[in-house]
Amino acid sequence: MPHTPSALKTLKQDVKKRLRNRSAKSALKTQLKRFSTTLQAGDVEAIREQFRLTVKLLDHTASRGIINKGTASRKKSQLALKLNKLVATGSKK
Repeated sequence: MPHTPSALKTLKQDVKKRLRNRSAKSALKTQLKRFSTTLQAGDVEAIREQFRLTVKLLDHTASRGIINKGTASRKKSQLALKLNKLVATGSKK
């Protein structure tokens, strides 16, 4: 337990930040799952929309420091590869 008033305030702030960060990470994971399920469905327009939303959320969480910027960049690249692969195979059919 903190002994000084400033340490007590810092503890309260840390609890709030932890909850906020946990919520943001959970929302990001949910969006990644939505993208994955949409990808399996195969509707290209819906996939592009989910891709746009997912990239937006990745950028937002990275800018707030919740996830590392390199992690966000890597995930965006992986998602773009999946999207492009599906579009390429879809256009050949």
